[in-house]
Amino acid sequence: MKKRIFTDFDGPIMDVSERYYQVYLYCLEKIWQPEQLIKPLSKSEFWELKRSQVPEKEIAVISGFEDERQSIAFAHLRRATVHTDPYFEYDRLIECAIPALEKAQHSGIDLAVMTMRRRRELEPVLNKYNLKRFFPSDRIFCLDDDYVKTVDTQDKPKLMKQAQATLPEVQQQWMIGDTEADIIAAKTYNVPAIAVLSGIRNQTQLEKYKPTQIFPNLLVSIASLVEA
Repeated sequence: MKKRIFTDFDGPIMDVSERYYQVYLYCLEKIWQPEQLIKPLSKSEFWELKRSQVPEKEIAVISGFEDERQSIAFAHLRRATVHTDPYFEYDRLIECAIPALEKAQHSGIDLAVMTMRRRRELEPVLNKYNLKRFFPSDRIFCLDDDYVKTVDTQDKPKLMKQAQATLPEVQQQWMIGDTEADIIAAKTYNVPAIAVLSGIRNQTQLEKYKPTQIFPNLLVSIASLVEA
């Protein structure tokens, strides 16, 4: 029986927490006024707020920006900065990602990656970690460099639509991801959605979208599918 796994990139494969935290610190520094007393969050405090989907403006307030104009400026600067080249250097490969992909590949499962990264943001990382051995060019679904983004929950289903229209049929397929966009993209095309806790959403947030299953990470997810 031919099987296919679609996996998101950031969250299941790449740990983006340090990038997000460094951008947070940068935005604090830029918005802060010399007379202000601010309270920078620790990385673990900050990341749990992100995983709980606490709004950017509220994170700004918790950090000491009581002026609404500052909290709005903080949120805008964060959005404008978090996906810029200097900060991608902080991303790290999740330790279990390669063993997970190897396990799927050795089991004969067809692998495809589906990500909201633009091609210019994705290609260098695929090359850096030799990930194209898992994802040949026709199994890479990402945003074109000139694509005008809307929101992930609308953009990601478009990638899934493209994948379902262009890839050979399989008897079973799954989508593994760490956000509501992954779950919605999968459900839109009747693909079972598996959520992982190694990314930017916690269990409470993921459960709202009723994925088929929730696992700690990519390796546990793939091991479960291989053994099913």
